[in-house]
Amino acid sequence: MGIKRLIFAGTPDFAVPSLVALIEAGFDICGVYTQPDRPAGRGRQLQPSPVKKIALEHELPVFQPSSLKTPEAQAELIALQADMMIVAAYGLILPPAVLEAPVHGCVNVHASLLPRWRGAAPIHRALLAGDEKTGITIMQMDVGLDTGDMLLKAEMPIQADDNGQSLHDRLAQQGAEALQQALSKWDELKPQTQDEALVTYAHKLEKAEAQLDWNQSAIALERQVRAFNPWPVAQTELREVKLRVWDAKALEESTEQAPGTLLRGHKQGLEVATGEGVLRLLQVQQASKRVLPVADFLNAQPSFKS
Repeated sequence: MGIKRLIFAGTPDFAVPSLVALIEAGFDICGVYTQPDRPAGRGRQLQPSPVKKIALEHELPVFQPSSLKTPEAQAELIALQADMMIVAAYGLILPPAVLEAPVHGCVNVHASLLPRWRGAAPIHRALLAGDEKTGITIMQMDVGLDTGDMLLKAEMPIQADDNGQSLHDRLAQQGAEALQQALSKWDELKPQTQDEALVTYAHKLEKAEAQLDWNQSAIALERQVRAFNPWPVAQTELREVKLRVWDAKALEESTEQAPGTLLRGHKQGLEVATGEGVLRLLQVQQASKRVLPVADFLNAQPSFKS
């Protein structure tokens, strides 16, 4: 195979299982690239990325350039003389000089079944679209956005109760397993070109998307709530009370009431008329307060009971 010396590039929690898998498999990881430390928390102190924390625990060399487009950053990476660069949710663009530096190029762990959901938010977009399955694609990187040849795919069903966090966590683990599989049989892999006719784009999530539009169907709104948990969290206003909605379920029920009307409030949930059907809110949160099951919320807000 000839793949022993690796660079790993990743930043968030999604990338951690892949890095751990490479460490445990005994690869020579000559450099870990991750984004610069960012301010976080109430004190806005600089915090290392999840990937950096793992790298430091294992005494791996860490590189944190703000860009890979400078001659200095490229020279530093080329000097590592890696056989391959593994990329998992790194967050920086790899210019041609970087893509060509390792002997076997750069390989990406992508959280969708390409060519569906190229781009920044494939997990959330799959949930929003009501996809029945998703998965991992191990891909040879090129200069395009997730346009390279596919090397290996692993499918995963999307469960009826999956949210952004649960699906993320399972895919992160599946990504590590698919990466190990791809590297173990590297010489047997047959690259496949992506079908451009099947391409969809997973655009980055925006906070403005979190606002629930009650003119939408109950099913679409349920998907929105699930996809936006834990970020940016679906939001609405009922009876002049602003709420973040963490969990909800579409009911098989029709109503003639105007979308956005609170129909019922009981310990099973707050039931709201939508453009098509009824949405039951199961977990809600008022500003600066804890996330509550609706039964507890009603104890604090008895006017919502009916």
